[in-house]
Amino acid sequence: MGFHLWTEHDVAWAQGTYEYRPMGTATVSTSDLFRRRDFRNRLHVPKGAQYLGQFASIGHINAELIKRRGRKGRSR
Repeated sequence: MGFHLWTEHDVAWAQGTYEYRPMGTATVSTSDLFRRRDFRNRLHVPKGAQYLGQFASIGHINAELIKRRGRKGRSR
C-alpha cells in the first residue's frame, strides 16, 4: 500500500495503491479524514496542489492532516 497526499486551500487530495493496483483518488476537506470508500477512479488531483509526500497507509495520511490542523491555528 502507498498513498500520495496533496492540499489545495482547504481541500486534501490522496492517490492510493493497494497491492500494486491503483485505488484511485479521493478528496476531503482538510478538517475531515480519508476513508477507503472515498477513493474513485475518475477523480484527479489539480495541477496547482501542494505535494506533501508519500505515506504508508490511510491512517498515516489522516495523522498528517490532524498534525497540520494544529499548526494552522498557531502563529509563526
